[in-house]
Amino acid sequence: MKAALAKLDVTMNNMAPLINVLWRYLALEQPLKKADYLLVLGSNDIRVAETAASLFLQGWAKRVIFSGGFGRLSQGVFTQPEAQVFADIAMQKGVPQSAIIIEPRASNTGDNIQFCQQLLHSKGLPAHSALLLTKPYLQRRAYATCKKQWPTLAVTSAPHSFNANNYPNRVITGQAMHEAMLGEIQRIMEYPSKGFMAEQAIPESVISAYRELAGLGGG
Repeated sequence: MKAALAKLDVTMNNMAPLINVLWRYLALEQPLKKADYLLVLGSNDIRVAETAASLFLQGWAKRVIFSGGFGRLSQGVFTQPEAQVFADIAMQKGVPQSAIIIEPRASNTGDNIQFCQQLLHSKGLPAHSALLLTKPYLQRRAYATCKKQWPTLAVTSAPHSFNANNYPNRVITGQAMHEAMLGEIQRIMEYPSKGFMAEQAIPESVISAYRELAGLGGG
């Protein structure tokens, strides 16, 4: 038993710096710019809605679009679409209902971007710029998806207050986060050729960390 625990400790110690390499790449943060909209992608992490509310109340955007139906991780957990859950949280934090637009059908990142674009067009609302916000380790892929699917939108990947150490909680465990980040790297490598997102340069340090982390049992 002691030998097994010692081996686990070594593995976890080896994983930590690799996880940080992936996090710093995936959790894309760009300098804040005032925008027409906060474009908020739904998920099972309600902290995203809280961050969106904070950014809106600080005056960084004129309106907030919450996008998301029921995803794999929210199905059976939320009783309403992710977008509505996020909107309710934002209103509780002080965002006026009049500033909120809800897109309740999207089930993946491509849907989020396309359906929001279609919704604003149907309402006759112009969209020149947006602050994009989602789970931290989804930020880069969401940004690249938006650049591909909505090229006329000046999009900025919004900052957040998390790092790889303080992000996991009872909803999103460390193991779930590790596995999700490995999946994100794989998608970033594969999706541009399928037309889903814009090409992203991947540093060799990230590729190396990805391969080593997978080999250590990170996912």
